[in-house]
Amino acid sequence: MKRTIILIALTFLFTTNSFAQKKYFAEVYVVNGVEAYILNEPVRPYEIVYGKGQGINWSSAITGGLINSSISTKVGKFIKSVVKKAEKDGKTIDAIIYTSGKNVTAVKFTDEPTEETKQKAKVHRLNGIPTYVMCEPYKEFRVTKSKKGGIKWKSAITGGLINNSIEQDLMKFAKKFKKMYSKQQIDALYYTSGKSCDGIVFEK
Repeated sequence: MKRTIILIALTFLFTTNSFAQKKYFAEVYVVNGVEAYILNEPVRPYEIVYGKGQGINWSSAITGGLINSSISTKVGKFIKSVVKKAEKDGKTIDAIIYTSGKNVTAVKFTDEPTEETKQKAKVHRLNGIPTYVMCEPYKEFRVTKSKKGGIKWKSAITGGLINNSIEQDLMKFAKKFKKMYSKQQIDALYYTSGKSCDGIVFEK
């Protein structure tokens, strides 16, 4: 009897942990043929090919900093630049990984993808909130609230020569949603493209 109770407890614990972990995994988008891991980590092993800096955001400079590239546009520019460099150097890259600042890491996976691992990532948290950036959560969800990012004053003041990093742009959203997260009105942040971000709740 005691053994049965232990087995039931272990099964419940395993199921609960699996559910909790699945909730914070996602399938990342493919941009220009490259998997984009933005503030999330691939589950597959990889080796670093090289990194690439962002440099000046010329499209923002032209508009005096009042019109800035969206997060998805910045990601696209990063990837376009890295892919171009890889082609020039005769190298192959499978994905880019962005964690902070204004640099990305270009990587090549060291194993073969499977249905369980292809494009799969574990998401990071911003301001304590699980944040899904250009990726689809594995668990079903619904959007409860959308918020816009607003003007980036750092860019406006410097005429567009100094722009927020992707992390800083996302942190603005995280701060706007912090109160809702604290009140358990949302479970996570969800960003796909454009200049707004959604607060989402996972289906039970």
